[in-house]
Amino acid sequence: MATDYDAPKVSVEEEPANESLEAIRAQRSETAQTPTLDMEDSDTAEGIDLPGADLSHEELRIQVVPEQEDEFTCMSCFLVRHRSQLAREKNGAAYCIECEG
Repeated sequence: MATDYDAPKVSVEEEPANESLEAIRAQRSETAQTPTLDMEDSDTAEGIDLPGADLSHEELRIQVVPEQEDEFTCMSCFLVRHRSQLAREKNGAAYCIECEG
């Protein structure tokens, strides 16, 4: 006897037993759930930034610290790194270990 392994396996409980349309509708209405949004009380429209939004009225609220004596800026990734991560210097340009890999 040949077995079709690609055929969906349906158990007896899952097969429709010639139920009436009214019975099917009643089952669906019992299990129907209303969609709910997962939002917190602090979520407001003011906290959402849309792409292309005009942010010219916003003010930068971080403190910028200048590069320290024991730091350098990698000329490949442009990140400020500690001197211990210096791989090489060439013509005054410094490169970090990660970029030189």
